[in-house]
Amino acid sequence: MPRGVYNRDKARNVSSFAQAVSNETDEQIEAKLHERFTVLSDLAYAAVDGTIRGLIVSGPAGLGKSFTVEQVLNEYDPEGVRSTQIKGYVRATGLLRALYEHRHPGCVVVFDDADSIFFDDVSLNLIKAATDSSDKRMISWMTEAKFEDQDGDIMPRRFQFNGTVIFITNYDMDAMIDKGHKLAPHFGALVSRSHYIDLAMKTKRDYLIRIKQVVKAGLLDDYTEEQKSDVMNFVIKNFDRLRETSLRMVLKIAKLRRANATRFESLAKVTCLKNG
Repeated sequence: MPRGVYNRDKARNVSSFAQAVSNETDEQIEAKLHERFTVLSDLAYAAVDGTIRGLIVSGPAGLGKSFTVEQVLNEYDPEGVRSTQIKGYVRATGLLRALYEHRHPGCVVVFDDADSIFFDDVSLNLIKAATDSSDKRMISWMTEAKFEDQDGDIMPRRFQFNGTVIFITNYDMDAMIDKGHKLAPHFGALVSRSHYIDLAMKTKRDYLIRIKQVVKAGLLDDYTEEQKSDVMNFVIKNFDRLRETSLRMVLKIAKLRRANATRFESLAKVTCLKNG
C-alpha cells in the first residue's frame, strides 16, 4: 500500500477517538482512567517477564501510553540489552531482524506508533507467528536472500521466537473490527493472540481529565505553583481550540510561561491554538 494511503487511513482512524460523547461524571472518568493505566502497568510487567507473549495498547497519541510502558522497560532493562523499541516506519526485513535478535526468553520488542506493519502482509504474518499460542513459535523466512544480524552473522531461515511483543498504537482495533474495516481480519488475529487494552479515552473530557491526572502526578513539578496554575488555566479555558490535545502541548505552553510570564498567553494563542 502506498505510504500516502496509509497515512490518510491512519488520520481518519485517529481522529475518531475524540468524536464520542460520554454521560460519565468527571469523577467516573478519573476513576476509569486510573484503573486503565494501572492495568496497563500491570500488563507491561507481565509482558517483560514473559508471562504474556503479546500486548496491544490502544489509545490516542500524546496522553501517556508510551510513557507508562517505557517506565516499566527502563526498570526492567535499564541498559537496553534485552529490549528494543521500534518507532515509525519499518520494513518486513527490519522486523525479521528485530525478532531474531530478541528471540530469547526475557527479550521484548516494542512497536511504538509503527503502524505501517499492519499494512504489509509479510510483516503481519511474522507478527502472527511471534505471538502464536503454540508451544513453539517458529518464524520462517524462506527466500533466496540472506540476511545478517547486527554482529554480521548470517541469520537462519527459520528460528524459534521466545520473546515478547508489545504494540503501542493509536488504532482503536475493537472499533475497527466491529465496523468491518479492511484490516479487521488481521486485527482480529492479533487481538486473539495478544492481551488487548483500550485505554478508554474517547472524548475530549477524557483527554482533559487524563492531562489533569498526569500534571497532578508530577508532569510540571519543575515549575512553580503559580506557573502551573497559569498553564492549566490556559489549557482548560482554551481546550477546544488546542492544536493538539496532548501532554506535549501542555509542556509547550509551560515553556512559554517560563520564558515570558507577561506575554505567554499571547504567545500560546498564536502558536498553540487553532485560528490563534
